[in-house]
Amino acid sequence: MPDAGTNPAPGFVKKPEHQVRLTPADKRVMVILGGETVADSTAALLCEETGHDPVYYVPMVDTRADAFTPTSRSTYCPYKGTASYWSIGAGGTKAENAAWSYDLPYDECAALAKHVAFYGDKVEVREV
Repeated sequence: MPDAGTNPAPGFVKKPEHQVRLTPADKRVMVILGGETVADSTAALLCEETGHDPVYYVPMVDTRADAFTPTSRSTYCPYKGTASYWSIGAGGTKAENAAWSYDLPYDECAALAKHVAFYGDKVEVREV
C-alpha cells in the first residue's frame, strides 16, 4: 500500500493492522446482466481487504456506459473513501445499486479512482 499523501485514510490511524491490498487481476473479468456483457476487462484490479471477500474493480473505460445510471445511494469506508452507486440495465433486466465506485479515494487506495466494482448477487461476475 502506498504512503499517504494529502488525503490519507483515517481508518489506518485507528487500525493500522487493517489491510487493503490492490493488485492487478491475473485474468479477464466480465460482468453480465440479462445475458448481455456490461463490462469486459483485462485491466481489472483485485481488492483484498481485511474482513471482506475479494472484489474486482474494473476500469470504467471497460464498461458499457449506456447501461449505467448513477443513483443517490452513497456509503463511507474509512479506508477507501465515499462510494457512489450505479444501477445497471441490460437485456431487459435492471439491477438497482449493483455497482459502486470511489470518485476520490483516499491516497492509500488511489488506484481505485475511475474503477467500478459489482455485487455478485445482482450481476454475474465472470473470471475468464
